[in-house]
Order: sequence, then structure tokens, then C-alpha cells
Amino acid sequence: MMRQPAIFPKLFLLLAFISSACSLSNTLGTQAAVNGQTPRDQTLYLGGGESTNPRDYDPATAVSSGGDLNRIFSGLVSFNRQMQLNPEIAESWAVSADGTVYTFKLRSNAQFQDGKKLTAADFVYSWERAADPKTRSNTVLTYLGDIVGVKQMRSGQAGHISGLKALDEHTLQVTIDAPKAYFLYKLTYPTAYVLDQANVESGQDWYRRPNGSGPYQLKEWQSFKYQLFERSSHFYLDQPAIRYIYVKLDSSGLLSYENNQIDITYIGANNLERILDPKEPLHADLHMGVDMCTDYVTFEANQPPFDDLKVRQAFSMAFDRHKYINVVLGGAALPAEGLFPPAMPGYNPNLVSLPYDPARARQLLAESRYGGPAGLPPITYTQSGVGYYVGSNTAALIQMWQQNLGVTINVESIDSNKYYDELNAGRHGQIINTGWCADYPDPENFADVLFHSAAENNQGHYSSPALDQLLEEARLETDVNKRIALYQQAEQMIVNDAPVLFITHSLSYQLVKPYIKGYVLTPVSIPIERYLSIDASLLPK
Repeated sequence: MMRQPAIFPKLFLLLAFISSACSLSNTLGTQAAVNGQTPRDQTLYLGGGESTNPRDYDPATAVSSGGDLNRIFSGLVSFNRQMQLNPEIAESWAVSADGTVYTFKLRSNAQFQDGKKLTAADFVYSWERAADPKTRSNTVLTYLGDIVGVKQMRSGQAGHISGLKALDEHTLQVTIDAPKAYFLYKLTYPTAYVLDQANVESGQDWYRRPNGSGPYQLKEWQSFKYQLFERSSHFYLDQPAIRYIYVKLDSSGLLSYENNQIDITYIGANNLERILDPKEPLHADLHMGVDMCTDYVTFEANQPPFDDLKVRQAFSMAFDRHKYINVVLGGAALPAEGLFPPAMPGYNPNLVSLPYDPARARQLLAESRYGGPAGLPPITYTQSGVGYYVGSNTAALIQMWQQNLGVTINVESIDSNKYYDELNAGRHGQIINTGWCADYPDPENFADVLFHSAAENNQGHYSSPALDQLLEEARLETDVNKRIALYQQAEQMIVNDAPVLFITHSLSYQLVKPYIKGYVLTPVSIPIERYLSIDASLLPK
């Protein structure tokens, strides 16, 4: 999934993305009044934020997973806490001998949250809606594009997905264009979730009263105040142990956690030193882990001056990521020498990176067709934000480039609610602040999804026929070792061509109240809330 433009731990996104809530007039030791009472020992309290972009609440168009999407909606398969692929609405599936035809058997008890029966035809509707050009999904080709006919429908050349058939109410047949080991993984992403057609077509604000199939149902939503979720009595798997989820918009993170107003919060760089101290009382609540995330900035490869390889390499070699991590992030990240994060299969500790070398960077810039800083056109750095505010992460990048290369960088900010829509529309500068978090533990989800010439998430329009050929070979390779070797070769090629400047692999630091049981810090987003419970004996009195 697209990394949020600010550098935040991924699990914060998992728990808080596109959510809202209100301040509590009492502490969690009592009961919260939300048009009635929700028992404290049956309510999980989270902090969050609210997007004003309706596309963020629609599984077909959302650019991130987690939060509301995982609570309300579900699909054929998902990951559990052990990162194993689990049957969801599909209770089983069979794959043809040539690996291209998947036949899914849906659970006979699968229902939408209003009790309406869920059938294979609902998946056909949902996926064809995602592929419909009018939906303007920027994720359908990434996650469903292997299905025969999706590309044709997305381009307007077909009215239906030819590789998708409802054989009967409980049997869905899916034909993909070639055998691909990672195909099932892609179906864990929200684009593949099932929607209720009547609900979606009930009005433009249908997402405010969604009729999903997930473990929790949205009961109340007061914009910029709160959301209240209740477990769905029609969920087809085991009922979650926690009955209610209350998401508080005006959460101040750590302060709200200390005041017993939320049960889980992420720890940012400003507070990390304090929480890491074993003498700090909150240290006992700390969960730490490595994400499958890579932060980077993208160079627009078909716009001057980044259409020149030597300029891209110069900007990469003028950046000191170790200093950046220590000064800006307080040490709360790992240096990203390449694309794959350490927890990802295919991570290569022997990767040859572009080192921090200001002298060589200046030489490369002088050797470029632009002849040095004086010959460069105006350069604009696009970030998510408001007005003229420049965050410390952006300021550090620009300062290093100015000091080491003698260049001038202009900064433009785009409202975070419109950021990725604007990027996808091509309305941005030559440098883009972005990044990526794995949706599934496979290197294809980074290399192919981000850097193939035809990839919809190739924001910088980087194109290398040699890389494309390598990635296409890796898609079909069935030998695991050979496949990993191909992706490592592809990563080295990407590093050498410098279409992006790799910055960090993020780390997650989460505080979780001791009465919350079952919490596991996973490297990719999963529907964790359904696995949690509350030990009432440990609640504050």
C-alpha cells in the first residue's frame, strides 16, 4: 500500500487510518456515554483521524488498508496474526493443473451485516465495479490486474471481466493470465473486498452507512468527533471477543494514552527516548517491531533534470541517511540502502548501494547534460501538507541537497486528503514525497508493483526494458530460490538507476494497555482487532 507521506509507523495507520472520534468526558475507568452506554470491559478505545476524501472509505479506491476497511469489509482470504493466509468468505479453493484457474467455494453462512445472503455474484459486481473506468480506481490493476479481462475493462475496451464467473451462488471461478505464486496474497487487499450493490448504489455518501461483511459494523459516526463500531451478529467466522470499538478523533496520542483515554497508541520520534528507558513506567507497555515499509522520495524520470541518470545518482549520493535518522528521527528507523525492508523475503544484506559521497555527487552533476547546478531547471519538491509549512524530514533532505550540490529546491504542499489523487493525475513536481508498505510478504509487491514500466504505482514514470523483462520472468518463476535471485537482481538494477532515493525502513513502537490481550505487532496490516480481548480484572478502577 502507498506509504502515508509523513513518516509514521505503519501500525498507527493500521489502527487509526480514516477513523474519527470525540473526546471523552470521563476516563476509561468508567463508561463512555455514546447515545447510551458501552460497557468498559467490552469496549476498545483507539485514537485516529478522519479523511474528508470519500475515496478513502471505498475499498475499490482506497490507497491504504487497515482501520475502518478491515473492520467493516472482508474478502475471500486474509492474513492471521501469524501472517498465514487464512480462508475468509472462501472456505476453500482449488487451482487448476496449469495454475491459472482458481475455483473458490464460498461459505454457505456468509452474509452482509444486514443479514442478506452473500453470493459469488456479489464478488463479480464488486470487482467489476473496481475495474469500471468510472470508479477511477488506482489500485485495481495492481491487485486484480492478473485476472483475465480486468485490464480490458479498466481501459474501457470491455463491459465485463471475462476471467470472472459466478458458477453458482457459492462458487466463484477466477482465471488469471499466467500461473503466479503471489496471486492469492493480492486478494487480501481492500480492492478485492466484497460490497453490497444495493448499499453502494443507495447514494453518494453510502460509505457513511456501509453494509459490509466484516467483523464490525459502523453504528454511529459524528464527523470529527467519533465513530462507534459494534461487532456484527452476521459475521460468518468466530465473533470478536470485544463488542465495541470507539475511535476518538481528538486523541493527542501519548497524552490520551497516559490519561487512560485510549488503549493503543504509536510512539513517535519525539517521545521515543523516554519510552525506551526501562525506568519509565510506560516502558512495560511497549511493543517493538520491524515493518515491511520503505520510505523514499521519487524522481520524475521523464522530466528534466531527473531524465538524466547522473542527476538522479547525484541527488542520491548527496544524502546522508545515517545522519538523517539520528538527527531527524532520533534513531527510530533503519537506513534503506535499497528497496526491500529487512523482514521481506529477498532482502539482500550484500546489496551494493549508492553511498553517501558529496564529492562524487558533485562530479556526477557536473558530468550530466546539465553541466552542474547552474544548468538545472527549477526543481519542485511535492509534499503532503498545508500552506508553506515544511516538516523536519523535508527540510533535512533539501538542506543536504543545497549544501552538497548547491541546488535550490522549491516546495509545494498538497492537502493530504487529495495528495494521492493529485499524484496519480500527474499534478506534482519533479520530486515526490512517498513510500510503500508491503501488502503481502513477497518481493513482487515492491519491485514489480512500483517499478515495472506499466505499474500504476510507478509514480515517477521510470522505465527500463531490461528491468521489465526481469520482473516478468520473476512473475512466472516457480523455483523459490531462482525467483528470489531474480528479485535481488532487479533490486540492484533499481538501485543503480536511482529512480528514487531510498531513505529509511521504518520501525514500529506501540504502547498497548496491559488489559488488552492478543495483541501482536505484525509487519503488514491485518484485521488485528477481531483477535483482541479485554481482561476486566486488569482495568483501572
